[in-house]
Amino acid sequence: MGKHSYLIAIGSNRRGRGRSPRAIVTDAPIEGLRALSRIHTTPAMGPGTRSYANAVALVKTDRRPRALLKHLKSIERAHGRRPGRRWGDRVLDLDIIGWSGGIWTSPGLAIPHPAFRERQFVLAPLVEVAPDWRDPVTHLTARQLRARLDRKRPRA
Repeated sequence: MGKHSYLIAIGSNRRGRGRSPRAIVTDAPIEGLRALSRIHTTPAMGPGTRSYANAVALVKTDRRPRALLKHLKSIERAHGRRPGRRWGDRVLDLDIIGWSGGIWTSPGLAIPHPAFRERQFVLAPLVEVAPDWRDPVTHLTARQLRARLDRKRPRA
């Protein structure tokens, strides 16, 4: 079986095992890592109270989407993630943003991630690791999606 490429969003806004969110994101044990964006610090969404450290990783693995999701959830649990409120503070958050197979939908998993196009904290690091990756839904590149979102944002 051939290897699949995936784009994984990584986020943290709580210390874990005495380590800062930035260190947790940088050292997240993701197999097949090919590239990691720099760390972006962004405000929390929803009820979260602490700023997030965010990055995007490009990985290659033999795992199919459901198997990779299961693996990523096990990494989150190993870092102390427990089911709880949506968008709450967490030690580690791993989301599949895209994959080389295009579109994937199954219960509990949609690729590309349904909300990534509206999230600057995903698009900014995504452009660093895969600027020419094309969203299989809009057919726009990561760079074009970020530019489109930048135009929507109100100026201060």
